[in-house]
Amino acid sequence: MPAQDDPAQERSLWSVMMYATMAGGMAWGIRGQYGHETGAMIAGLLVSLALTLLLCPTINALSAARAVALCTIAMGFGGSMTYGQTVGLTHDAPLIGNYAALGWGMLGLAIKGGLWIGFAGLFLGIGLSGVRYRSLEMLWLMLGAILAFVAGVVYFNEPFDPVNRRLPLIYFSDDWYWEPEGKLIPRREVWGGYVVALACLTTYCGWIKRDTLAPRMAGWGCLGGAIGFPLGQSLQSFHAWHHTWFASKWLRDVDSVINWWNFMETTFGAVMGAALACGLWINRRRIGVPLAAKPSVTMPASVEIPLMILHVVLLVTVEFVRDPYIRVGLIYGYGLGLGFIPIVCVIGGRWAPYLMLLPITAIPFAGKTVRQLVYEQHAIAADLGWALYIIFPLTVTTICAVVFTLASRRNPPARAYLRITLLVTAWLYFLLNYAFFNFPMPWETWTSRTPNAVVFTICLTGLTFLVWRTATPAKGNAN
Repeated sequence: MPAQDDPAQERSLWSVMMYATMAGGMAWGIRGQYGHETGAMIAGLLVSLALTLLLCPTINALSAARAVALCTIAMGFGGSMTYGQTVGLTHDAPLIGNYAALGWGMLGLAIKGGLWIGFAGLFLGIGLSGVRYRSLEMLWLMLGAILAFVAGVVYFNEPFDPVNRRLPLIYFSDDWYWEPEGKLIPRREVWGGYVVALACLTTYCGWIKRDTLAPRMAGWGCLGGAIGFPLGQSLQSFHAWHHTWFASKWLRDVDSVINWWNFMETTFGAVMGAALACGLWINRRRIGVPLAAKPSVTMPASVEIPLMILHVVLLVTVEFVRDPYIRVGLIYGYGLGLGFIPIVCVIGGRWAPYLMLLPITAIPFAGKTVRQLVYEQHAIAADLGWALYIIFPLTVTTICAVVFTLASRRNPPARAYLRITLLVTAWLYFLLNYAFFNFPMPWETWTSRTPNAVVFTICLTGLTFLVWRTATPAKGNAN
């Protein structure tokens, strides 16, 4: 029986979008404290968990775990694109009043945002389409994507010679065109590589594999990112361009506790979550994962587990080791390289999907929280910090991953797994971030962290309600 016969697929569009908006808004807002590729993965995790729970909770648990893991990994790809100076074109003080710079910066954010979320949509579609992708096939496909990325960078993002002021023809970071007398440090852009890589992957899925869901979800992801990033930044730009308004007496106190950058990120995440929800809801009849069929496991654990251990070693090296003689970051520091091993393992393995979603995705967040609170702020003793923010969360998530993996041998439906994983991960990342925020309780004096913490609390409450609400199977038109 195909997944589209599941009555949960009759949930209303507004309810699906509402929960995905909360998941995306909170996750992308939290990402702002942790950054880059691994930080973005939380958004792919929470949004895809919510969507899968809402629209296809009765598919096989391993199939659901693979779809969510693929989206989680792919959401990290775009973190390799520099965007700080692109944002700066729209609100930096020397460029206030320059409408050409504003428009160019917003165009750059639309392109980069669209590419960022486009990959997540594509791989979510791959996981839910029901089209079979094999591990060896995905290995070659990812290698091809990396080669396409390199070709795209060479074509679109070269030359890059800041010393002689030679920059690419299409360049979305700050340069001397906008500030002729500025003391600038131009940044290397790689968006062109992602354009070519995403185009190649989407073409392969649509034309070669005849996958009707993945290319459509890639399009919805591109739309959500292309709207969400500029829309979120428009809030921050409005504040910068009308700074005197916020200096007035009745807005001064409000402005003093608003983190405009974090609200930009939260808005971006909310919009992209809504777009992915809309796309998957519209294409819900194309979800083709069989309800009862047992997913194939083509990669033996003797190969899968050592590969995932290697991935963890490389991940920790890239995230936390600053030895200039270690050159792992030259390859593994870019999103496509970082996702190469886990995507191949997730497609064909049994352990990798659960390990990727639970302990492995949590490692950078736990480590960066300890680094911030223990070694930079000295806000908590090292032994207590390690126990609370590394040992405890990684122990809990690892136990969950092992239990789910062993249970998957019985071919269970995904509902229970999705509910528990969404509850555990949403609370985990909220609490880690709340500690990172130094626990901004709303009844205490407000700081620039408090408004975002209140928004995240509302989102977490909504996601917790979703877990409670889906405790029993949907009946009829479950709105």
